Amino acid sequence: MSGHRPVMLHEVIEQLAPRDGGIYLDGTFGGGGYARAILGAARCTLLAIDRDPDAIARGAALAAEFPERLALVEGRFGDMLELLTARGVTRLDGVVLDLGVSSFQIDQAERGFSFRADGPLDMRMEKSGPSAADLVNRLPEAELADILWQLGEERHSRRIARTIVAARREAPIETTGQLVRLIHSVMPRDPSGIDSATRSFQALRLKVNDELGEVERGLAAAAQLLAPGGRLVVVAFHSLEDRIVKRFMQQAAGRAPGASRHAPSAMLGPATKPAYRLVTTNALRPGEAETSANPRARSARLRALEKLETA
Repeated sequence: MSGHRPVMLHEVIEQLAPRDGGIYLDGTFGGGGYARAILGAARCTLLAIDRDPDAIARGAALAAEFPERLALVEGRFGDMLELLTARGVTRLDGVVLDLGVSSFQIDQAERGFSFRADGPLDMRMEKSGPSAADLVNRLPEAELADILWQLGEERHSRRIARTIVAARREAPIETTGQLVRLIHSVMPRDPSGIDSATRSFQALRLKVNDELGEVERGLAAAAQLLAPGGRLVVVAFHSLEDRIVKRFMQQAAGRAPGASRHAPSAMLGPATKPAYRLVTTNALRPGEAETSANPRARSARLRALEKLETA
């Protein structure tokens, strides 16, 4: 786990405030950075979920180090209610979610998450189901453009989709390098220095893994599982994710207008006296020292919610 740097680690532990005897959930185990810190902060029990089988395999050493206190669970954090109930856990004193792709997934070219290294156009966190290559080679042009626009906020989505469809008529697009070259061929250079393939890769990854849907399901489940005084701490890296988290927490704390019955906050029950409070009124951001040492942290935003004792 030497290459993994958990983002805003100090702030996460400070907001979670682990206590002895508590039961906590790390819903996105990844490299185990948060898990180790939680276990070190208090004599508590921790369950850790990850949908990536590689992450579960990596966590075996940490689980062996804390055999009575750490349990690894393979699955999606959006399914935490079912996963934990099956293990007899129905209340949690805290939940941590670190949204998005992990450093391990980005750094392994064979996983296909990065536009900086050539590899199979995959992007599947669970190594199962349709891959990014499947979407790129099979979806109609209009649907592909919609994905790039809605999930990547890519202004040139139609141009990119048109180029992809024209190219795949000649030969399948099977590698990240092929897709990057196609995007670069029709995209102007971004004056900010951001690679022009960034938004398209983000959109495909979010679609392949249903990440926004997972965030909504995970927030609703975490809120249901929290015991009075328990806290939900979420670190988001993209505006789309952070928007969902912000809206959910504000509504849970009675700070925002009611949402659609299909929104995750609808799972909180009828609108009565708020059962939760915002621990962070505004999102916390990483300090300058952290962003200098770890550029990935630059876009991080941390928000925290607490279930009230009277709830």
